[in-house]
Amino acid sequence: MRGGTLRGAMDRPPQQWLPPVPAYDPGPPPAPQPQPQPQREGLRRLFGPLLVAGAFLLKFGKGLFVVVKGAKFLTTSASMLVSVAAYALIWGWKFGVGFVALLFVHEMGHAVQMRREGIKVGGMAFIPFMGAVVWSKQLEGNAAAEARVGLAGPVIGSLAAALCLVPYAMTGDDFWRALAFVGFFLNLFNLLPVTPLDGGRAFSALTPWMWFVGLFLVVVLVFTFPSPILILIALFAAFDVYRRWKARNAPGGRDYYRVTKRQRAGIALVYVTLLVSLAVGMDATFLERDFDDV
Repeated sequence: MRGGTLRGAMDRPPQQWLPPVPAYDPGPPPAPQPQPQPQREGLRRLFGPLLVAGAFLLKFGKGLFVVVKGAKFLTTSASMLVSVAAYALIWGWKFGVGFVALLFVHEMGHAVQMRREGIKVGGMAFIPFMGAVVWSKQLEGNAAAEARVGLAGPVIGSLAAALCLVPYAMTGDDFWRALAFVGFFLNLFNLLPVTPLDGGRAFSALTPWMWFVGLFLVVVLVFTFPSPILILIALFAAFDVYRRWKARNAPGGRDYYRVTKRQRAGIALVYVTLLVSLAVGMDATFLERDFDDV
């Protein structure tokens, strides 16, 4: 056993001695570098251009203000495009363009009559799902002038809605019929006898107590068809009716609401004609639709 062990040891190749390799000491790990947070990067990208634009406006703001003030059409066109986009998201771009065009014609009726009454028109702005508004100085004169301005919008707007039936008769496309129906409805709704709707302005020259009838009808609509827009209209109407009713017996208010019988008769004739015509137009253009047609 010893001989075998010795012989086996002699048969193995001699081992070389190597100095021990020192262990690699990398030292302490480097401190982690702070990485920009995605949220801060997003804020920087968002507000960076705004800061640059702000600095630009501070330097050239006065000149730009003069330019924008002289180009009031920018407000109208920008708000018009926003309204078209808002309506297009729900009903498609064709309806969005058509509906905003009807709103524009309606408001232009107010603007044209304002100029005829000697009122300086400030501009027009569109509010998605609320309609549009024409900015102007306070109406001078009396309630008859206010009634003429109020009824001018539905008169011109109703004619524009009726014109939609021309391409419908030529093409048979129900889109034009539906657009005419919406135009008739828009102008009929505005004839509710409550301020600040057009019908309330007309009744300023007829009998102001009808404002309360109109306010009651708006409240009924709120409970029948709950909608934030109707609630907002009801709140505005309640405030405006209260303000007007309180001021009607003031010295200036008595002069404002003093209207001749001839003026009152003409305004009543236009109002009733619009009511009947728009109701007939809505009945003639009504389409039976369901959600499968959308």
